[in-house]
Amino acid sequence: MPLPPSTATRLTRSIALVFAMTAALSAGGLLLTVGAEDGFDTLDVVRTVLIMVTTAWLAWGASLALAGLWPSRAVSVPPSTGPAPRTVMLVPICNEDPVSTFARIAAIDRSLAASGASVDIAILSDTRDPHASAKERAAFVRLRKAVTGQGELFYRIRENGAGRKAGNVGDFMRNSGRAYDLAVILDADSLMSGEAIRMMIDRMVADPQLGLLQTLPRLVEGHSLFARAMQFSAAFHGLVFTRGLMRMQGNTGPFWGHNAIVRVEAFAQSCGLPDLPGKAPFGGHILSHDYVEAALLARAGWRVQVDSAIPGSYEEGPENVLSYARRDRRWCQGNLQHARLLAAPGLAGWSRFVFLQGIMAYVAAPLWGLFLLATLASTVMAPLPDYFPEAYQLFPTFPYDSTLEITTLILGTASLLVLPKFLIWIEAIATGRAQAFGGSWRSFLSMLVEIALTSVLAPIMLAFQTRAVVQVLSGQDGGWPANARGEGRLSVAQSLRASGWIVGVGLGAWGLVYLLAPNLMPWLLPIGIPMTLAPVIIAWSSRPLTHKLFRTPEERDAPQVLQDFRHIMAQWQPAAAPLPADRIDPVAPARA
Repeated sequence: MPLPPSTATRLTRSIALVFAMTAALSAGGLLLTVGAEDGFDTLDVVRTVLIMVTTAWLAWGASLALAGLWPSRAVSVPPSTGPAPRTVMLVPICNEDPVSTFARIAAIDRSLAASGASVDIAILSDTRDPHASAKERAAFVRLRKAVTGQGELFYRIRENGAGRKAGNVGDFMRNSGRAYDLAVILDADSLMSGEAIRMMIDRMVADPQLGLLQTLPRLVEGHSLFARAMQFSAAFHGLVFTRGLMRMQGNTGPFWGHNAIVRVEAFAQSCGLPDLPGKAPFGGHILSHDYVEAALLARAGWRVQVDSAIPGSYEEGPENVLSYARRDRRWCQGNLQHARLLAAPGLAGWSRFVFLQGIMAYVAAPLWGLFLLATLASTVMAPLPDYFPEAYQLFPTFPYDSTLEITTLILGTASLLVLPKFLIWIEAIATGRAQAFGGSWRSFLSMLVEIALTSVLAPIMLAFQTRAVVQVLSGQDGGWPANARGEGRLSVAQSLRASGWIVGVGLGAWGLVYLLAPNLMPWLLPIGIPMTLAPVIIAWSSRPLTHKLFRTPEERDAPQVLQDFRHIMAQWQPAAAPLPADRIDPVAPARA
């Protein structure tokens, strides 16, 4: 059975839920009051429901930041004095760049040796293309010469790719899992220090009921404006949001699929994932398997926790909007699949709520669009009021209710999205965190530019997410496309080919509003301009950016494991071409 939440967790959840419901009821009440000015109709009901749902979602996100504002004590456990648990580091890969992937593994191995930890490494390949496989095998030969020998090194190619990444890890658990007590699961772009892995192992030893411990990966190696803004936000704001998430979820925490450690016995017994009946996109393999695995561990009575205070956990992010949108399309399909799991037997109530949050993360985009359409329709159909307050005498043809609604919507949305970031900035100054981001004023400037960039990109991302939801609901399977890591600068032509339809939607919105409600044209500016200029914005945000803005602690003082990775990459890149087949040594199979 799932473990009951602690009193502190219950209280945090209750406060967050009350805050979200209060915000939703306030927004709905305002619309009801304004709608009564000209009579209440069906459109008013639709708009009220939509604004309540979307406001509750925004308020819930803000509550995570509010819950994480005060620092938490780092969990400290003494180093284990007994026999070291048998630990393996799993790196599932499929059509990745083998040079950068294996260079990260070499850097992690070097860091593990420095920490004194003995961890085996298993590279689990699902790559099917012969040419790509040859590159992997050549990179493995190079890796085998670079490792320190503290643990054993394995590389295996699966005969079939059933179940994608979850199936790859599950195959290892079934065939080789009995040889290990703990498994550190990474992605191809993950980087972890040996000290971080050692801390995770000690935590698992100290708490035999801990089934999974998730770290907060920090983004590194970003170069473009888009990537560096994400990198700054993840480091500056993400720490506080994750602390709030940690307090909210308690022992029913998240699993993000990588940069985490699992207890092999718990994972093997609890996390078998069957294919969902029916065809994709709602049937077949479970794409967002990590959230499901966390829920299954919690259902079996294991603790699933996230700890944002464990240092030395890193990953790389996408360099441009299009790369992010392709990744987001898969996450959208995977999260919407969870609708079929909401009623799964035995799950903790909070696990079901987490599934609902994941669904809402994508459904919110089309709901916002529907609200704007309903507001436009209501404005066109509403009769003019019998009076106009003095404040509106300069615009006697502007409908009073639309002005009040839209103004309140903009102010309310800005408060829920922006105010938490300003509070986080104050927290960073109070705790001294801001110094690692260039000081109080440089971090403030970085935050302002990040907010401005996010605001400009928001309508574009809303369009991509809305299309993704529509595609999934209409039965289109996005599959599991290969990760486009390392994609860099885009031209306007490349951006136009991928986002020309967003330009069409933006121009259509301008034309529709001009014909039906021209007085609403000024209010369309924050949405219409970014959509109309989407190709330019996408290309511009992919340009390289200097380090004057968005400075992060890892740039000021690069951790040793990151320095080692850069050094190894500099050595290996000239030799990135695959070796001839007759020079490729046989690879070691994963042990049973």
